[in-house]
Amino acid sequence: MTLLLALPLAAQQKAPEPRFELKAEDPGFWKLFDRGATLNTMGKDFGFTEGPVWEPTGSLLVSDETKNWIYRIYPDGHRDELIQLGDPDGSTFDREHRLLVTASVLRAIIRLSPDMKTYDVLVDRYNGQRLNSPNDVTLGPDGAIYFTDPTLDLVKGEKQETPFQGVYRLDAKGNISLLTKDLQQPNGLAFSPDGKFLYIDDTAQKNIRRYRFHKGALSDGTIFADENVLGSDGVPDGMKTDKKGDLYVTGPGGVWVWSPTGKHLGTVLLPHQPANLTWGDAKNSTLFLTAGHFVYTLPTKVQGHLSYPAKAVRP
Repeated sequence: MTLLLALPLAAQQKAPEPRFELKAEDPGFWKLFDRGATLNTMGKDFGFTEGPVWEPTGSLLVSDETKNWIYRIYPDGHRDELIQLGDPDGSTFDREHRLLVTASVLRAIIRLSPDMKTYDVLVDRYNGQRLNSPNDVTLGPDGAIYFTDPTLDLVKGEKQETPFQGVYRLDAKGNISLLTKDLQQPNGLAFSPDGKFLYIDDTAQKNIRRYRFHKGALSDGTIFADENVLGSDGVPDGMKTDKKGDLYVTGPGGVWVWSPTGKHLGTVLLPHQPANLTWGDAKNSTLFLTAGHFVYTLPTKVQGHLSYPAKAVRP
């Protein structure tokens, strides 16, 4: 009798390989995706991909938290190294299409120059205290910058100065204001397409909060959805909305899709755990997904909502 036969049957069987699957929980899921949609690999062999931003020229910008580079990936898979930063994470464009990046090592929100070779620090303190490790960033309907500041990527050995994990607003004049500190580890954030709500997920609680948004302030924060899956390492992370108001959140196993009323429409199961996502292509109907060493693309039947203008607005 071999050792293999002596083992319990469960021990002889390998765990199934992760795979791509569109798993519907509601018929409305098929209004968003074709049943025969295929997942394509745009890039691979990265360290840990984050912060995807689609460029109108047809390329994709991504952060690599492990290799500390911002890359530009072209449709044919070729990539350029643009600038090396300390643990770049979430990214977005401002109204003039300058790239905003949360730089964890700098504990700051930075803005890259048009040639992507230099940067300016926009903010790194609140009330004279250093920020923790800014994680994700988006542009608000009022043109201000909104970002989360958990301690998830606080450099080992460095001291937390701000005694909470906050969500902030940064206006065009450089004034920073605290919006809320009632989340344990605020992470991804996205506005509804009508600008009435701001969604923020809490990595520690594994849920998504929804706040009413009015004139740069938040109110009526409630738990919108829960992604706490027993035995899964995945947590709510990056998020985006489509033009209809559906919410797409990277979470356990893939991308969870929620209706504007909080109904779980379905999950896009992926071969590797995703961290973030964005919309792109000429019609803004393709999802670009960052997942560990990989960057994937997935076509949809809807148009995505972007927080920044489709074309740069010059002052």
